[in-house]
Amino acid sequence: MPVTVASEWLNSCSGCEISLVDLGERLLDVLNLVEFVHIPVLLDHKYFGQTGEKDHLDIPEADVGIISGGIRNEEHAEIAAHMRSRCKVIIALGTCATHGGIPALANGFPVSELLERCFSTETTDDNPRTFDPPVPRLLEVCSALDEHIAVDVSLPGCPPHPDQLFTALSALLQGKAPDLPTKSVCDTCPTVREGKGKLTKLRRFLQNPHYHSPDEPLDKMRCLLEQGFLCMGPVTRAGCGGDAKTPRCIAARVPCRGCYGPVRHDGNPMLDMLNALASNGIDVKSLPEFPSLLRFAGGHRLLRPIRPRKES
Repeated sequence: MPVTVASEWLNSCSGCEISLVDLGERLLDVLNLVEFVHIPVLLDHKYFGQTGEKDHLDIPEADVGIISGGIRNEEHAEIAAHMRSRCKVIIALGTCATHGGIPALANGFPVSELLERCFSTETTDDNPRTFDPPVPRLLEVCSALDEHIAVDVSLPGCPPHPDQLFTALSALLQGKAPDLPTKSVCDTCPTVREGKGKLTKLRRFLQNPHYHSPDEPLDKMRCLLEQGFLCMGPVTRAGCGGDAKTPRCIAARVPCRGCYGPVRHDGNPMLDMLNALASNGIDVKSLPEFPSLLRFAGGHRLLRPIRPRKES
């Protein structure tokens, strides 16, 4: 019998689902072994019955549950909890699900300020809030999936590389635990590291790094962090290069942006990166905004609103 799979997307952009499609011909091998019983991004399966006849959320039971996106509102939390109760194994797919991702940048502001800015101030027209729209209530923070439910397998990435998706799904279909990368981007980076660089201040991201020609192998190029760029490689989990191993940003000769989240699941990329900058002789005060180091990992209460100082 095929393995039954239920898939959900919460506070996400569908990039993780596109990565699944990017498996190409390998996807056909997977589809021959599974049966999707619930996947709203592709199939019209209603939460309360196909005609709305049920008065409670009802997602079919499945062997494997795949959830992309974090949890931002009450509906997300309810669906995630129901998926957990209906699936034997839960996979958190993508950095939004594993660490909050880009949407968790909103955690730097109170909900009231977010709503005010989005719906009442950023417009040329007066837009007073005269009623509360009938939509799910926003929670105080955008959370990673494991802040609400137990997660069995975490597949970070914005989006996850198709090679990792195939490896993880193949292992699960065989009843095995997936063998996923645990090292940092730096551990898989081929660039040359010589120690501390000569620069003491960060260079702008849009400046060109130094290399002799685009055809020059990456193992001839100096480490971008040592060249003075804010490269998140030391604190970011490897895997974005897939089976090719070479980190994707580095392959394009640009600094790592940290899209795979922290190396350790409970790590703090902001504190770890500040330490990495100081270790390379770079003045951390040259970093315009410290919270930007949590660009992909604002969940788990790492990113919070900055409280104004009380006047003495």
